[in-house]
Amino acid sequence: MGVPMGQALLRAGHELRVYNRTRERAKPLLDAGARWCDSPAQVLEDSGVVILMLSDRAAIDAILLSDETRAQIAGRTIIQMGTIAPNESRAVRDAVLCAGGAYLEAPVLGSIPEAKCSKLLVMVGADTDGQFDQWHELFTAFGPNPVRVGEVGQAAALKLAFNQLIASLTTAFSLSLALVRREGVSVDLFMEMLRESALYAPTFDKKLERMLEADFSNPNFPVRHMLKDVNLVAMAVREAGLDAALLEPVRANLERVMAEGHGDDDYSALCLGLEQAKPAPA
Repeated sequence: MGVPMGQALLRAGHELRVYNRTRERAKPLLDAGARWCDSPAQVLEDSGVVILMLSDRAAIDAILLSDETRAQIAGRTIIQMGTIAPNESRAVRDAVLCAGGAYLEAPVLGSIPEAKCSKLLVMVGADTDGQFDQWHELFTAFGPNPVRVGEVGQAAALKLAFNQLIASLTTAFSLSLALVRREGVSVDLFMEMLRESALYAPTFDKKLERMLEADFSNPNFPVRHMLKDVNLVAMAVREAGLDAALLEPVRANLERVMAEGHGDDDYSALCLGLEQAKPAPA
């Protein structure tokens, strides 16, 4: 996601400095006019606002909150756009404020195709309206209608709520699809009737061909990231005093697919984990 989002910033006319642990992955941005920085500290030194698009809280701590980079945070605004738990986002905010910086969270709904055409849904957690207003134009590089959800942590919660639906809906759809196929029911008929019902969600059609063709290459969002997010949802749900048991079958299925070597495949590969476990031979 970092590359198409960086390209969106360049299309909108922003100057861009980039750092990634693997420089080669930043090549499309450098070719498009971004400037390479040799370290996260250099990014902070050369920038007034820093956008983080990292996989998890551990990566954020390693990149942003090391002894070297923490000293460069003062006077900068940090915008965290990855998917992390609400309490994790609040903890990062506290560390940034302690170091003299400002902090917003701005996770997005959508994937690489939406990022490429600047149609992401941007959810902003900002502790004041002024912060959101200050960076509103920047957010429009990613999507036309950024929304301030509320304070820091609330946008993170909303993002996890959406990702829970993605994981659960896709799992439920793949099981229904597998059942009708096993029973010889026409998939076309199944989909035709589903589309006319209140049960339909567009994500079903987005993943249908991949499941039918068993082609999970060129992922928009890989299995390993979906599993990470489901685990984050479970943690956030428990911290909110809710029961996370409904997530367990979804999580267990993703773990089976991961164990079979599909961690880097598109998350529609979760349909591969539906086979009933065979009893061990006597």
